[in-house]
Amino acid sequence: MKRIFLIAMALVTLQVSAQEKKEHHKKTDKKERAERMSEYTPEEIAQLQTKQMTLDLNLTGEQQQQVMVINVENAKSRKAFMESRKKDMDSKEPTKEEKLKMKNDMLDHKIKMKRKMSEVLNKEQFEKWEVMAEEKMKKARHQKKQMMHKE
Repeated sequence: MKRIFLIAMALVTLQVSAQEKKEHHKKTDKKERAERMSEYTPEEIAQLQTKQMTLDLNLTGEQQQQVMVINVENAKSRKAFMESRKKDMDSKEPTKEEKLKMKNDMLDHKIKMKRKMSEVLNKEQFEKWEVMAEEKMKKARHQKKQMMHKE
């Protein structure tokens, strides 16, 4: 009986240890990916995004060029925002007003992006793009919730 109990305890300990390593690995992967992406120029990031969208949405050559312009603009603004946010993060936590402004700016950007994409894509492509964007947001929210629960 003691042997069975000891074996069970060893298995439980081993399982818990494996899960902790797996969770730590996810956190470092996310940081490493962010660092790798920061090494790319906005143009390189836009090029990768455009190629992925071409595969997902079957874009024409003209659409690819138009989407590339939009993606370059977005990548540049996102990189500038991340750099300014990184500097601000070192100094202080954002105030309620700053958070509200960031949220409003983000929503304005989403509206602008949606309008631009609706002008470039046909109806079927636009609907698929919206579904892909929503899935991406759900995934990001889920990951954020997981990170918050672990801390």
